[in-house]
Amino acid sequence: MPRIPGSSQNIPPDVHAVCDKLEERYGALPENHAVLARRPSIFRAFRGMWEGLESSGLLPARLVDLVNVRVASLIGCGL
Repeated sequence: MPRIPGSSQNIPPDVHAVCDKLEERYGALPENHAVLARRPSIFRAFRGMWEGLESSGLLPARLVDLVNVRVASLIGCGL
């Protein structure tokens, strides 16, 4: 359970669009993204980092997803 609740109020359209895509991809919006959406500038920087890592092509996207799920399970986090 996150300590800071996510918010769907007053979110800029670009941030909302990213959140919608993540919900489609994972079936639910990851909690860290819901919390970061409360501060759009921080959300954009966070997503910029992940988009850069994804576009680098160092690892296939599917493998990145599997690693994320494994790490989340090891540290007790979920979507």
